Amino acid sequence: MNHFQYHRGQLCAEDVPLARIAEQVGTPFYCYSTATLTRHYTVFRDALAGLDATICFAVKANANLAVIRTLSSLGAGADVVSGGELRRALAAGVAPEKIVFSGVGKTRAELDLALDTGILQVNVESEPELTALDEAARERGRRMEIGVRVNPDVDANTHAKITTGRKENKFGIEWTRAREVFRRAKQMAGVEPVAVAVHIGSQLTELQPFQDAFTRVRDLVLMLRADGIDIRRIDLGGGLGVPYDDEEPPSPEAYAAIIRETLGDLGCRLILEPGRLLVGNAGVLVSRIVYVKEGATRTFAICDAAMNDLVRPAMYDAHHDIRPVREPAAGTPLRAMDVVGPICESGDTFAKQRALPPLEAGDLIAFATAGAYGAAMSSQYNSRPLVPEVLVAGDRFSVVRARPSFEDMLALESLPEWLTPDRG
Repeated sequence: MNHFQYHRGQLCAEDVPLARIAEQVGTPFYCYSTATLTRHYTVFRDALAGLDATICFAVKANANLAVIRTLSSLGAGADVVSGGELRRALAAGVAPEKIVFSGVGKTRAELDLALDTGILQVNVESEPELTALDEAARERGRRMEIGVRVNPDVDANTHAKITTGRKENKFGIEWTRAREVFRRAKQMAGVEPVAVAVHIGSQLTELQPFQDAFTRVRDLVLMLRADGIDIRRIDLGGGLGVPYDDEEPPSPEAYAAIIRETLGDLGCRLILEPGRLLVGNAGVLVSRIVYVKEGATRTFAICDAAMNDLVRPAMYDAHHDIRPVREPAAGTPLRAMDVVGPICESGDTFAKQRALPPLEAGDLIAFATAGAYGAAMSSQYNSRPLVPEVLVAGDRFSVVRARPSFEDMLALESLPEWLTPDRG
């Protein structure tokens, strides 16, 4: 469920017509719904009732400060994968003791930041990282609580670019070496291994991969406890999918049932890292049609949003529903159109031969389920400025990331002295 619905012929975010935002902010822009963020967090939290569970929002899905603050105010912590995301989470008001730092390539500066900030846990993903963190902690006279992320070699049955739990993926410690790595960590003065961490991929639409991975985690926890290692937490990652097209992902309740079945009797605090599940369909990208071009074999609706604004279709062949902001009359005939952006690449295509109501230059359209990995993955390719982000709450809206001017963009660059014109 989301809160982007037609009212009186206009597509609205909660009680705000998207056309009104477009008039004041310009297009393209991202729009997020507070009511949808709240509902998704609440449904997920309630599904975990009775479990000792901490929900840490995966900031990589949507790093906007206002989105992070909204979820934090509901009780969420943060899962971060860079020093920048850690700083964002702190700036948004997330308590350090509710922050988990994951990722395969943490630099020494990032490890130092984690130690100095006093976050809950660093999820170590390699033996060299373990050594580096131990050294950094000992230099500070500290002992950092860590999780060791294990790679369970489980196929998540998702897109190849977002699966993370198979042995050929770069993530985590190989399953067969995990026990040895935990034993080594236990002997170190700078780290304290207290958690097993796992994350097998994103946009999972079936439960069996979760069950397989969690069962392996259970077995490892029991073996580690037999080795005298006090495992008190289990980090289950995220990955539960959302419907973009005709997918029917499991419900949070069904997902929670798998957790209870496999891990519920271990007495561990559970950490969950949902991202897409919380923010995916809490956001839309609104764009304006610039031209409708009749090609030799198909019709192109050319809009002012592009692949640099929403890269998922180009990168993953991802589907996003496209909705006219002005509600079509009942029975309006549909026509097949390619919806494309202005970038000089054929990959700048949002939809091919999509059945849509007739579109004309000037019409507004909304790309649905764009709240995850939309603005977060955007760029300034073709020297296009990043688009604004807007947060709606009831009948109010606020720009929570402004569109930079071209002057702002150019101010970040400079010419070396040998290229500076001689001013005489």
